[in-house]
Amino acid sequence: MFDRIAELALHRGRLVLTLTVVAVVAMGAIGFGAFGKLLGGGFEDPSAPSARAQELIDEKFGGESNLVLLVRADDGAGIGSPAAEHAGRALTSELKGEPTVANVISYWDSGTSALTSRDGKEALVLAHVNGDDTEQGDNASAIIDEYTGDRNGLTVQAGGAAAVGDEVPTQVAKDLAVAEMIAVPLILILLVIAFGSIVAALLPLVIGLIAIVGTFAELYVLGSLTSVSVFSINLTTALGLGLGIDYALLMISRFREHLAEGADVPEALRHTVRTAGRTITFSAATVAAALAALLVFPQFFLRSFAYAGIGVVAIAAVSALLVVPALLAVLGHRVNNGRLPWAKTVRSADAPLWGRLARTVMRRPALTALPVLGILLLAASPLLGVIFGTPDERVLPESAQSRQVATAVQRDFTGSDESAVQIVTTGPVAPAELRSYATDISRLDGAVRVETSAGTFSDGRSAPPGPANAALGRPDAQRITVVTDLTPKSGEAQDLVKDVRAVDPPAGTQALVGGTDARLVDSKDSIADRLPAAIGLVAGSTFVILFLFTGSVVQPLRALVLNAISLTAAIGVMVWIFQDGHLASLLGFTPQPMDTSMTVLMFCIAFGLSMDYEVFVTSRIKELHDAGADTETAVTSGLSHTGRIVTMAAGLLAVSFFAFGTAHVSFIQMFGLGSGLAILIDAVAVRGVLVPAAMRLLGRTAWYAPRPLRAVHGRLGLTDGAPTEEERTPAKV
Repeated sequence: MFDRIAELALHRGRLVLTLTVVAVVAMGAIGFGAFGKLLGGGFEDPSAPSARAQELIDEKFGGESNLVLLVRADDGAGIGSPAAEHAGRALTSELKGEPTVANVISYWDSGTSALTSRDGKEALVLAHVNGDDTEQGDNASAIIDEYTGDRNGLTVQAGGAAAVGDEVPTQVAKDLAVAEMIAVPLILILLVIAFGSIVAALLPLVIGLIAIVGTFAELYVLGSLTSVSVFSINLTTALGLGLGIDYALLMISRFREHLAEGADVPEALRHTVRTAGRTITFSAATVAAALAALLVFPQFFLRSFAYAGIGVVAIAAVSALLVVPALLAVLGHRVNNGRLPWAKTVRSADAPLWGRLARTVMRRPALTALPVLGILLLAASPLLGVIFGTPDERVLPESAQSRQVATAVQRDFTGSDESAVQIVTTGPVAPAELRSYATDISRLDGAVRVETSAGTFSDGRSAPPGPANAALGRPDAQRITVVTDLTPKSGEAQDLVKDVRAVDPPAGTQALVGGTDARLVDSKDSIADRLPAAIGLVAGSTFVILFLFTGSVVQPLRALVLNAISLTAAIGVMVWIFQDGHLASLLGFTPQPMDTSMTVLMFCIAFGLSMDYEVFVTSRIKELHDAGADTETAVTSGLSHTGRIVTMAAGLLAVSFFAFGTAHVSFIQMFGLGSGLAILIDAVAVRGVLVPAAMRLLGRTAWYAPRPLRAVHGRLGLTDGAPTEEERTPAKV
């Protein structure tokens, strides 16, 4: 296969490049519309009880409150003044007239004390913004623009889930632009320094651009067919730029190495495609397999990263395998043009420092590896106290309007329907049974009051129903609102959800529990239930791919163990920073529980990228081992040959992710910093120290496979034409 690719590049290189330009233009035209197809949200399991509760409330009761308008009187007289009351009623009336809004509840038309602040200076207007995931975002944005700001002597701010859903994607888009403005120029500078040649430095950026544009086109198509998260754009840009550069870097470095050794262009290209092409193929397979594990989760937020990640990996790999050889065939020795003044010769791929480090480690594996292992385990220790949650307004900076509203509601109000536990029955309920059920719930710790069509209940006592209570009853369903003064998403609030679910529902019906805290409980349960399957898929697919790559059953196990150590260290550091609050003032975020979905995402991406460098290093070690070198020589020489490439590739990819550390949305910061840190830990600590130590301790066992599996590898393993074990002769390295 790789020989055919090389011959295609040598004989049809210009045609390949022409078709590539046409394809990129077409993909760019399609991908330009991707942003209009992508959605916010997607953190909930659509089959969870809380999601079903929301669907029933939307269908039968006009929807939960997802928009909170915080209203203040400008004159300081309070919201009870005649002027404020007149303006408040006008605001409420106008909002009720909006076709995209339902279930408007206002202090001025309900008189509910919970909708006024303790000091009487602020009031709330609650509403439900209609529409599916796409429509709701557009509708919320229009309503917020229309109704916030100064209105007839009132100051109005917007909060609630709809406002957060409007602000987060907007902020992420701004952060993405800033990150790319930082990453791209810096990566180009580093590439020029690394290659010492402007032409060679530009080629990896071309592959990165193709990967990004192609994936945007893929997301447009998928977004037209199913729900795809807008946050997948972040992964597309970071991973597309990074992997495109990684794969092109490997190919170009190998080609220049062979040219420097005196090979002519055709010979250098054939050998480059045969060896580096095989490495890229297996590397892409391992990264894609890790990202494919995200497909087991029902949340479209996570599934979207699988769509984007697998697409960008495949496009980057295919581009590197087809476009880079064509470019190299056309350029030939001109790949070294634009050489910088200080780069008098082509940079050698050898990194003697890595070879010396590997030799030192292999001579004293315990003495060198144990301190590194101890540091990594210490870095992982914060995981022992990890707490998981889901994103809310706290991921935004304190200056964000929706966050300011949430803070004011929690601080100044006794509780509101927007943060309440919502219950809906799946059938009719007799008034006596409804009163009994509501009475039991009102006695639970944390329940301030329970509102039903049969009345309002508090501490087991009931009050007659008011005008607003009638809207909570339907002939075929009942809605029960449990208002609480507990901090949303706190442990106590989640316990209340579990306690409500433990109360026996009215006879003959099912009580579905929804609301913010119920969605958090269900999201954590959903991910926890499927996490073993995801881990099993990652481990199993990685084992199979690495076995086909190396022909050993020990190498995949060694890689899995070392990758697990580096990953837990990186995630542990993120817990120390983002949950425990270290560096919060420097990075400008609010400490909170780790985002469950983003942590799973970071694990899969970092694992896949770790395997990327595993394949880079192991491929060269295996080449030397298959040529007859002993294990120590194969490892030290292999690291000497690949150390510089791995260092450059990891550094460039880390820059692409670290650029997201400038974001103003905390889970994007965590994703960028965590992924970048995992890449550096793997490239330096694992590849530089733990791999040589493990290979030294394993010795010949490192290449062991049972006889039946050796036969399987002989039939299915993708080789580069290296001699078989029977054909080997001792090689000089």
